[in-house]
This record gives sequence, structure tokens and C-alpha cells, in this order.
Amino acid sequence: MSDRYRIFGSELSPYSIKVRAYFRYKQIPHEWVTRSRENMVEFQQHAKLPLIPLVLTPDGGAMQDSTPIIEKMEELFPEPSIHPENPALGFLSALIEEYGDEWGNKPMFHYRWTYEADQESASQRIAADNAPGASDAELKGIALMIRRRMIPRLSFVGSSDETRDQLERSYRRQLSLLEQHLAARPYLFGARPAFADFGLAPQIYEAGTDPTPAAILDAEAPRVRAWVERMLDPKNEGDFERWDALGSTLLPLLKEEVAGVFLPWSDANARALKRGDKEFSIELEGRPFSQNTQKYHARSLGVLRARYAAVSDKSELDPILKQANCLDWM
Repeated sequence: MSDRYRIFGSELSPYSIKVRAYFRYKQIPHEWVTRSRENMVEFQQHAKLPLIPLVLTPDGGAMQDSTPIIEKMEELFPEPSIHPENPALGFLSALIEEYGDEWGNKPMFHYRWTYEADQESASQRIAADNAPGASDAELKGIALMIRRRMIPRLSFVGSSDETRDQLERSYRRQLSLLEQHLAARPYLFGARPAFADFGLAPQIYEAGTDPTPAAILDAEAPRVRAWVERMLDPKNEGDFERWDALGSTLLPLLKEEVAGVFLPWSDANARALKRGDKEFSIELEGRPFSQNTQKYHARSLGVLRARYAAVSDKSELDPILKQANCLDWM
């Protein structure tokens, strides 16, 4: 029996990049397997859902869904921990990880499948990964099929002509806030990567592989570009910082992005699901934001709220959440 894990993923999947970065950080023996038509039968034998990443364990088990994968591996490989020991910082890191997974994916997906140049770039790269050795004519056909499949899925992230400005403004604001915060540290919570880094960096990294958002990233946020590249193979360079060192530049991200758009949207989605609505609309920054209701997002918000409830001493956490306008959503 091999002691190596196998990660079925794609270079164009932020959640695959997220899991691979974690395995690299923990120096867990693993093999990266680009999912393709050549290994699809093996993938389907183990995957409960047709989603990547899929992690095959040395004992023959299989795991899917990036956050539970990392949480399970953290139990098996606890050092160096990705969770700050301070309970307030530990929760804030988990909150930003959730924001990255569930909201940070929206601008990335929006840019990738809205603009012609980005559609072409992504579909051609996905086709090349899926069909190694295919002829140019076959790759062209596969890329076209991918575009036809993915573009209608823009509605899944709420991307439309009406929400375009909101998503693109969120991306630019996110970059601006992170650019300031990363001026004084290599990772979001100090000198080592936290759960938050693994959730947020891969989304921006993927945006940075597509022409339109990459141009914005390189022009407006060179420190963020360096951070997302660093997070491909992150290192433990020291300790997590304290809130008094982090707060001046991390609080604006929590206030303007996490509380400003993500938590209101996530709560509205959960309420809509509870009502049985297939679609919902919420006012964000004075403008309506509409999209299809998402079951997974509602479940993950429930997990986040349970994580908050499990913090036994909230004496430091609650004042931070209140100042960031996040507390009422918990």
C-alpha cells in the first residue's frame, strides 16, 4: 500500500489549487493527477459527485469538498497549524476562508466566462487538460463545447448584465484592501498561512490566469499577485500576529467586503432556501443583486454559525465582529 495521497484536480480549479497548496505546506506525500478523459473511469469509481478536487487516501478512501478535506487532514497533520491559537483570530480566519470560497469565487467565475478573451483562454486550457494528445481540430471542438456549457452557469454566481458592475467593483475593492494589508506581512495573519489564505488566495490566483482580471491584478495589486503566487507552495516563516497588529488593515476587509456584501448575500440565500424559493434578490450597496438559490452555500453558512457558537470565550471576538459589522449575521 502506498503512503501517498492522490489529488485529482485541475490547474483551472481554485478548490483544487487550494487543496494542493495545503498538501504542499504540510509536506504530505501526494501525487497530483490532472483529471482528464484518460483517467475519468478511475475518477468516477471513487467520486460521489462529478466535482474536483478528489483526494484518494493511502487506505483506499476518498474525500471531496475542499474545506472538509483540509479540516480532516488538519486532524491527521496538525503541525504547523493553520489555525491561530487565539480563538478570536481562529474564527476570523475561518470567516475569511468562507468568504473566499463562497464570494471570492464570484468575481473569478464572472470574469472567466463573461468576456470573450477570458472565455477563449480558459476553455482552451481546460480542453488541453481534458484531452491530452488531441489534435488541434479536436481541441477546438472541445473548447467550444466547454464554453457552451460554462457560460450559462454564470447565473449560479449571480453574474448578469445587472450585477456586472457590483462583481467587478468587489474584485477591485478586494485587491485594494489586500494590497494594503499585505504590505507588512507575507500572509493574511502573519508569517505563516492560515485557513483564510487557503480559501481566498486560490480564487484570486485563478483570476490572475485569465487576461482581463490578470491585467487588473498586475496593475493595481502587485503585493497581492506575489501573495497568490507564494500560496502555490506556502512556507512557515514564523508566527501568527496579534489582532492589535493586524486590525488596522484587516478590519477594512471584514467591514467592506465580508460584512458589506458577502454576509448579507449569504444570509439572504439561506432565507430564500428555507422559503423554497428558486431565486432571490437582495440589495447590496444600494443596488439589487439577484441569483439562483444555492443549497451548498446555505449549508456552509450554517457550519460557519456553528463554529461561531462553539467559541466559548467571545470577549475578544465579539467586539471585533461588532466593529466590522459582522456580528448581527452570526
